[in-house]
Amino acid sequence: MIFEKNVPIRLSDGTVLRANVFRPDDGVPAPVLMTHGPYGKDAHFEDAFKPQWDELKRLYPGIDTEGSSGRYLRWEVADPERWIPWGYAIVVVDSRGAGESPGKLWAWSPQETDDYAECIEWAGTQEWSNGKVGLLGISYYAMNQWQVAARRPAHLAAICPWEGASDLYRDASHHGGIFGNFFFEYWFPKQILSVQNGNSGSPYIDRETGGTSTGTALDEDTLRGNRVDVIEEFRSHPLIDGWYDARTAKLADIEVPVLSAGNWGGMGLHLRGNVQGFMGAGSRQKWLQMHGGTHWESFYLPEYVQLQKRFFDRFLKGESNGWDAQPPVMLEVRHPDRFEQRSEHEWPIARTQWTRMYLDAGRRALAPEPLGAIAFATYRAPGRGVEFLSAPMEAQTEFTGPVALVLWVRSSTEDMDLFVTLRAYDPEGREVLFRGATDPQVPIAQGWLRASHRKTDPQRSRPGQPFHTHTEVEPLTPGEDYRLEIEVWPTSIVLPRGYRLALRIDAQDFEREGAAGPRKGSGPFLHTDPQDRRPDVFRGENTILAGGRYDSHLLLPLIPPAGHRRG
Repeated sequence: MIFEKNVPIRLSDGTVLRANVFRPDDGVPAPVLMTHGPYGKDAHFEDAFKPQWDELKRLYPGIDTEGSSGRYLRWEVADPERWIPWGYAIVVVDSRGAGESPGKLWAWSPQETDDYAECIEWAGTQEWSNGKVGLLGISYYAMNQWQVAARRPAHLAAICPWEGASDLYRDASHHGGIFGNFFFEYWFPKQILSVQNGNSGSPYIDRETGGTSTGTALDEDTLRGNRVDVIEEFRSHPLIDGWYDARTAKLADIEVPVLSAGNWGGMGLHLRGNVQGFMGAGSRQKWLQMHGGTHWESFYLPEYVQLQKRFFDRFLKGESNGWDAQPPVMLEVRHPDRFEQRSEHEWPIARTQWTRMYLDAGRRALAPEPLGAIAFATYRAPGRGVEFLSAPMEAQTEFTGPVALVLWVRSSTEDMDLFVTLRAYDPEGREVLFRGATDPQVPIAQGWLRASHRKTDPQRSRPGQPFHTHTEVEPLTPGEDYRLEIEVWPTSIVLPRGYRLALRIDAQDFEREGAAGPRKGSGPFLHTDPQDRRPDVFRGENTILAGGRYDSHLLLPLIPPAGHRRG
């Protein structure tokens, strides 16, 4: 393997970005797998994210002993030692203002996307390149794939966004219109500012040089002047406007082959966008893969790396390896104790039987038929709300697909935030829990909606997925009744006979009863910003109305057992 460190990539405006290039030493032009972003190309996975590294080592002890020394493993980036023997080149670029690349750091900006497109063209024209560039990476390195692929750079041949949002507003910054804490509490200070170009105080050491990998040291005033505070940008744009439009991919413009991989337990960032990206991409050749487990394990486990390899072998090397016969939807269907692989030919699944469970506010139950009598359930906001429990399943029952909740509400104030959680319980009343992307024990599904953002676009809404415009605020009149449609992120669960489904509605982020530690069921994706959730607006009484003229119900994607196909 040839390893070239800090290779210069000169952009059209004269800025020079720095890249690490790993390539075969046989002299044969190779297809390129690229990542470009602000996380720092020289900070080892173990150094920058030790708790996650320790968990990955527990799940996959051979990650740095079987076929790789692990020396070049970086957070959310492919391992060069595994890909170079297969005839690929790996290019990891510090984006403008990050790591060794000077300039103004401006995450998710149109400038960053322009830079990425230029880097793709650079890689496609090097003498060691075969002219085909693929994109492969997790989270940020997945999100910006959607953005740059829509620009259609000439040498881009395929993308594989692994667990990454495709809609910056709905998937990431504002869930249902509610501003999230994750980016300003965790992401911006830890993952971005720590590796800003010129930050001599970076805690991460380059194992090759023994020093920091953030270029020439700059003073604090210069550092502040060399970055745009994207958190303040989020705050300044509480609705979808031109700022968001410029930063959200035009999915229909994507034309290269796509392998989109999402996580059932990725509520808050790493689920909805992969499904929506797959559905919205204009590509004729596109595939969706849905799995469970932690946010990082699947990307590195051998069976998933082989899936990535088969995809790129087909579209970057032109190999006839049978990939074209691969059904477009690859699911790991979730059971309480396991996952079962199954292939489908579309999403949502064509044989879905859309099934309603009606809220019984009096008995706190989910009923198969609407109730004639009107009942109410009232709770304080912010705070815990109410839970509705189904009868035991009479037979094994599968729900796989998007989910929606129709809810009639009344508030004592001008607005209300709704936090919706789907849970499951075994016959003994124990909750069914799963290892999520970023939380050790997640529920089946989650959804959110700010009532003043209730407006939907009928042309873009689908069964199980109301599409909210988020372009205007419609305050509530205290004491009046409103019908809301709430999007719950996609899910997959097979409930054995005797198990129950539960719907929880809260006025705060879901927290599991008795949970300890920083992760209590919603991971780091919380919504407690006092600027966004002002007490004078969101402190009061929320009321749920059901029965009679109030058709409050949960819409579920029931998959009939007779139609199961095994992949």
